[in-house]
Amino acid sequence: MSGKAKVPSVRLDRLLANLGYGSRREIQMLARAGTIVLDGATLLDADRRIALDPDLPARLTVQTRPLDPLPGVALMLHKPLGVTCSHKEAGPLVYGLLPPRWRRREPPLSTVGRLDKETSGLLLLTDDGALLHRIISPKASVSKRYQVTLDRPLRGDEGAIFSSGTLMLEGEEKPLLPVDLEVHGPTSAAVTLTEGRYHQVRRMFAAVGNHVTALHRDRVGALDLPADLEPGQYRVMGEEDVARVFGQG
Repeated sequence: MSGKAKVPSVRLDRLLANLGYGSRREIQMLARAGTIVLDGATLLDADRRIALDPDLPARLTVQTRPLDPLPGVALMLHKPLGVTCSHKEAGPLVYGLLPPRWRRREPPLSTVGRLDKETSGLLLLTDDGALLHRIISPKASVSKRYQVTLDRPLRGDEGAIFSSGTLMLEGEEKPLLPVDLEVHGPTSAAVTLTEGRYHQVRRMFAAVGNHVTALHRDRVGALDLPADLEPGQYRVMGEEDVARVFGQG
């Protein structure tokens, strides 16, 4: 016998609490105040179980606003310069670019890898641990492309060195996997790599006697940073976006 997979359900107060709307008691107060509406009907009972249908955010409103994305969300964010990929470090954090409620979600949103404070560009976030590990797994070989501005003109042999698979970074015992270099000008280029070692791009150019003055990631897999996504802005990723991360679609 075949049929559709059963859609999981959860208590309304637990769902909204996990999405950061407040404590269960606060959710119960919202319900009693008549501010939670599903398919046009007011939900007064916060104990009611709600089916987690994919279209639920389009059907349920809280205080007249559509429900936030359900757990299992993935975001693309245009990380500005000067912002840190951390929950705890001092100074501006990428999580501060999200709505305050989103920072209280359970499971929490985490960055998929990191961009250092002085690197801008495409950053992915998700609360889906399986997706996160699938993207960062060495087996996936998800590529990342960076636009690089250099302090001094390229010598001309950097492409061969980077693609050789023999370049050793200072303090490491294993050579880098081959990296593709596309030269755009005397002091500008793009590099595409599949590893994510600490400050890898900066250290690669330091190893050939140059210094990176600006670094911007514009692609992960086959997913490009949208031209209309301004620094500090984010967007919920659809299934096609996630597929592009793995070079599909």
